Amino acid sequence: MSKMRSMSCCVLGWWAAWPALAAAPSPPSWQPYVVAPSSRHVRPVRVLSVSGDVTHADALLDGHGVAVFKRPPPQAESRWPQGTRIQLPGLKDARGAEHLIDGALASVWQAPARIAGSTPAIDLDTPTAQTLHGMTVRAASGHVLADFSVDARQDGAWKRVASVHGNKQLQVAVTFPRAVTARRWRIDVPVAKNADSARIKLAEIWPGALHDAPPPSVVLDFGKVVVGYPRLHFAAGSTPGTGLRLAFSETRQYLGERSDFTRSDNGDAIVPGTDQVVATTQPRVWVDRHGCTHERKVCDDGLHGFRYLRISLDALPADAPYAKPSGVVRLRDVSLDFTAYLGRPDTYAGWFESSDKALNRYWFDASYTNELITDTFRADDVEPRQANSAFLDGKRVLHDGAKRDRDPYVGDVAVSARTAYLTHGAALGDAARNVLLDLAKHQRVDGWIAPASIRHYTLPLFEYPLWWVVADWDNLRYTGDLAFTRAIYPHLLRLLDGWYPKVADAHGLLHKGLDGTSGYGDYAFLPRTGEVSYYNALYVLALHDAVAMAHALGHDNDATRWTARARHVARAMNARLWDAKAGAYLDSRQGPVRHAQDGNGLAVVAGVASRSRARQALGYLGTHTALPYGHAFMDNNTLLPDGGKRVYAFTSYPEIQARFQVGMTASALREIHALYGWMAHHDPGTTDWEGIGAGGSMYEGGYTSAAHGWSTGVVPLLSNDVLGVTPTGPGFARWTLHPHPGDLKWARGKVPTPHGPIAVHWVQKNARLELGVTVPKGTVARVVLPAAKGSHVVMDGHTAEARWRGHAAGDRGAWVLDRVVPGKHRFRVTAR
Repeated sequence: MSKMRSMSCCVLGWWAAWPALAAAPSPPSWQPYVVAPSSRHVRPVRVLSVSGDVTHADALLDGHGVAVFKRPPPQAESRWPQGTRIQLPGLKDARGAEHLIDGALASVWQAPARIAGSTPAIDLDTPTAQTLHGMTVRAASGHVLADFSVDARQDGAWKRVASVHGNKQLQVAVTFPRAVTARRWRIDVPVAKNADSARIKLAEIWPGALHDAPPPSVVLDFGKVVVGYPRLHFAAGSTPGTGLRLAFSETRQYLGERSDFTRSDNGDAIVPGTDQVVATTQPRVWVDRHGCTHERKVCDDGLHGFRYLRISLDALPADAPYAKPSGVVRLRDVSLDFTAYLGRPDTYAGWFESSDKALNRYWFDASYTNELITDTFRADDVEPRQANSAFLDGKRVLHDGAKRDRDPYVGDVAVSARTAYLTHGAALGDAARNVLLDLAKHQRVDGWIAPASIRHYTLPLFEYPLWWVVADWDNLRYTGDLAFTRAIYPHLLRLLDGWYPKVADAHGLLHKGLDGTSGYGDYAFLPRTGEVSYYNALYVLALHDAVAMAHALGHDNDATRWTARARHVARAMNARLWDAKAGAYLDSRQGPVRHAQDGNGLAVVAGVASRSRARQALGYLGTHTALPYGHAFMDNNTLLPDGGKRVYAFTSYPEIQARFQVGMTASALREIHALYGWMAHHDPGTTDWEGIGAGGSMYEGGYTSAAHGWSTGVVPLLSNDVLGVTPTGPGFARWTLHPHPGDLKWARGKVPTPHGPIAVHWVQKNARLELGVTVPKGTVARVVLPAAKGSHVVMDGHTAEARWRGHAAGDRGAWVLDRVVPGKHRFRVTAR
């Protein structure tokens, strides 16, 4: 019997033994929502497009047959007469302009860094008049010249002879309507006002229209974002030395002549936008590995995170003589060696399912996103900006993104670790611990903790050490690993009692700018200064979590001190950062008035806001930041030009969590649907994006990571808040069951614990809530049942001894049973 069938048997057996619930749906059917590939050998699912001379492209999908790419040698190049001069009128810096007519494609000219509002002109002065029928312009790799015009100097004036608009090829041949004779020629390249002209990079300008056959290419779709090492299987008979260029992208929009991202975009200059392969006559299997075949020629990035792959018969000029852009290539197969955690149905220790199929999809899509960033730390495919770590090498970690930056940032881990615990349980517990311990080992002498290994653990972020505290408490409450908490506790002391008090002002509030922190950034590298609500609300949350760890280790004096500090910071926040006029917390006391999602959401989650202020603040965000694709992280553009249009799932998570906590369940579910529904239904689909920009776009264009662990908060939102299971003590020794049904008819699921799974199933119909739960041995549950004060509560067939906890537990209030012992229990709440 296969593992899959064996697990299905166990799941159905568990469900069959469950006490019957009113209107109970069929046995669990969550397995079809699982997204991961069925094996580590991943093939593309379809040919998206074919251009040029390519036959049998479908063979690349299954290895049955051979796809053949053909490209004739390029047309012989014409040369400008000796003595031709290049001039750049209006530009002071003309360095490198001579490369435009030197006949060497490997040498390029790049426009100055900024030429806002101007149109750079390239003048060619020939010693004698030339009669031309056209002109050819070749851009440098990765820098397609979309729009330009050609002028000729005749009768003492410049006359337009040709224009090009919307070009998408590196080399474009411009044919004039009729032959033109002139001694001076000009190419005008318009630049949008305030645009960065660094993208204008040209390799060569030739007299005459050289019609080079465009590279034959195939675009393959892998169906969803995948990550690993691409593999090409060459059949016999290719022209030796013929080059292939591979471009990768998570979305179709940013799949161009170059990849949407390569390590060169983060400072590793050996890979100029594509990966290069050279064909041989004999059959062979090529696997993408980081490095170069010939010193710094024919180079590859190695591992890629992508959905779409463009394979083109072409070669970089700089790769001559080892690769040429013409010939015949015979390819038998294309696939990927999948490197991330492979989340199959038999690896899921936890799951979620409800009457809302969209929510079910969001949960499993986020789980897959998290699996993509769960990988082994390897020097050749992590962030290239001095991020390699001897301690992490070879260990499993939680990277920030599948495509980039591939470095474990602790703020990201604070979300992705919860997702890992709730989906795959103990199997992935080491991934978070490895990161947390590595950062502790690299703690600065003054107590500050780096956000990640980048720049040899020196990237200065102000608030990320607080996320390290939050993630440490999560590790303890989800896994029960008290030994780990004991090991990192001295680092916790140095951070909270050493570094953070140095950057607190006379009011006790964290104040960015004190003690040399003016240049410190945060999760979005925002130029915030002074007393910032987000930093201080997170500070209160971290102090509360530190108190829980101190109690677990018996350090009661530390717990008392941190409790007092948390209360003091919360009082100061309410006195100095609450904007009574708006009904929300200010982003900062310095600069223009604005209100941020991060500070207001965390103020509720951390217990800084009273119930009244919590509902006011969340109401303000719902009114002033709502967009079709979620809630913006700022209510205006005073901090960033797109502040009121940018959405982060990272900061949306605590806001949605806050809505559940104060009983605003309907608005919490609406925000989940807007945010995660947008990502699920827009390319690449399935995975959760790093950030969403104006109009629902990728907020940083192709550089944006479309599979980012910090965006998977929908998993804890649905498991902790909708299903209702949240640990409150080490290793679930104590935990709370507090479902938030909203308009759902039913929900069910499992939450893994060190003592065995917690199984929950609830159904609501006609003002009645029925709930079944399995409380594992070694744990005690606190059950909170949302219902009005006059409701009748039954536990295991008898009237329950429950206490009613007013509206602080939700719009209707709730009935609370403080100590539910291990075993299977059934509850029914009926409104009178």
